[in-house]
Order: sequence, then C-alpha cells, then structure tokens
Amino acid sequence: MKLAFSVVMEELKKEEGFRAKVYKCTAGKNTIGFGRNLDDNGITYEEAEYLLKNDIKLVDTWLNDNVPIYANLTPERQFVLIDMCFNLGFVGVLKFRKMFEAIKAGDFAKAAAEMLNSKWAAQVGPRARKLARIMETGEMG
Repeated sequence: MKLAFSVVMEELKKEEGFRAKVYKCTAGKNTIGFGRNLDDNGITYEEAEYLLKNDIKLVDTWLNDNVPIYANLTPERQFVLIDMCFNLGFVGVLKFRKMFEAIKAGDFAKAAAEMLNSKWAAQVGPRARKLARIMETGEMG
C-alpha cells in the first residue's frame, strides 16, 4: 500500500460510516462497525478476545455501580457475578434477590443454594453448579 495506512483508514471510516449494531449492507450481508462483512469474514480470535476484555470491563463497572456489595466480595465471588451477567444479562442477574440477600448477610452457602434453586440452573446445569460452588467456597479450584 503506497498511501499511508492512516489516510486509508480515515477515508474508509468516512465512506463506510460506523454502526455499533449488526445491519444488512446493500448486498444483504450482516455487517458491523465500519463495513465489516460478518457473513464472509466473521471476526478473528484476537478480535473476539479484544471484545471480551471490553465486555468484562463493562460488566465489572456495571456491577460496581449497581450492586453495592460487589466491591466487598472476593475476586472469586466477583467472578461468579460477572459470569452470571454474561449468561443472564444485567436484568436477569438482578432477579436473584434472595441470592443477593444471602450474599449481603455473608451466608454464601445460602447464596449458592439460591443460585441452584432457579430456572437458570436447570438450563445451564454444570455451569450453574460450578458457579454455586465458587460462591459457596470462595475458591476457583
């Protein structure tokens, strides 16, 4: 490429425009960002990791801002709530009122039991059991 990469990038950004959500381009392809054709190109593993890192930061910030007890939990128990947010979304996690009451009381065995006593646990099975064990013991292993 003889033209400076930064010039090409800026021109394409202007021409393509930015869209944060998937849309159909004029050829009917699922597209995102600055004209990324997801149907034909998808994303790379490195791009997926970059997105995951950003999503983890977003979830961590949201939990800090919206769940007062979150900041006082061990990193392992924070992980449980982060994982649940990825699986259930923010609104879904907030429905676990009894779990949060138990966490606030420091009763992690009850919090784990409340996690397992849910439609979510029946749907995700081993994932829920693993997270409940971490919540109860405070240990990842």
